[in-house]
Amino acid sequence: MALLSIRGLVKGYPSEWGGRVDVVNVIAFELQPGEQVLLQGESGSGKSTLLNLIAGIVVADSGEILLSGENVSSLSESARDTHRARSLGYVFQDFNLLNGYSCLENVELGMSFGEGADREYALQLLARVGLANRQNYRPDQLSQGQKQRVAIARALANRPKLVLADEPTGNLDPTNAAIALELIQSLCRENGAALLFVSHDSQLLSKFGRVVDLAELNQAACLSSKGGGIE
Repeated sequence: MALLSIRGLVKGYPSEWGGRVDVVNVIAFELQPGEQVLLQGESGSGKSTLLNLIAGIVVADSGEILLSGENVSSLSESARDTHRARSLGYVFQDFNLLNGYSCLENVELGMSFGEGADREYALQLLARVGLANRQNYRPDQLSQGQKQRVAIARALANRPKLVLADEPTGNLDPTNAAIALELIQSLCRENGAALLFVSHDSQLLSKFGRVVDLAELNQAACLSSKGGGIE
């Protein structure tokens, strides 16, 4: 059984010309438990919108998103928040760390919306990403690469079934980008979490066993709606 199953998912916004533009229009997509997939697409192609739909941050216009068999798109806002906290980890390009809190507290905050803070596990995660000696530092005392490592630890804090990564290496230099990618992939494998990794960097193609182009997913939906189909 697929961990994530998307069917007939549509999300659009009003255009400046008075019409409507569908940013996401995906007829079908599945992600298996533990699978790691690279989702590619140009800037503005709807990659972030798709991740936010899966996370329940954005509500779809139509279609369904099944995560562990539960239809996320049919849940209330509070239920989506709870489901996201228990089932998902999210790694953002701009880190989204709270500057008034230490590295350790940022990771613990990632736990607080689920089963509750587990300081020992938070410390283990910080050690795993190489920041055991930075646990009491605030984000503004860290380098870009170190901030991203804290963000990775926070995303794994609730032992999620699925990790969403939205251009997490986009603000990093090549060395730190490679380190961040390796950490995300290895931590997902160690925790049995599936990974949907968004990037437009073609150099990452060889790092994933499966690569999906969002434009092709959207095109498949368009073809189907015109009476065509996909296999």
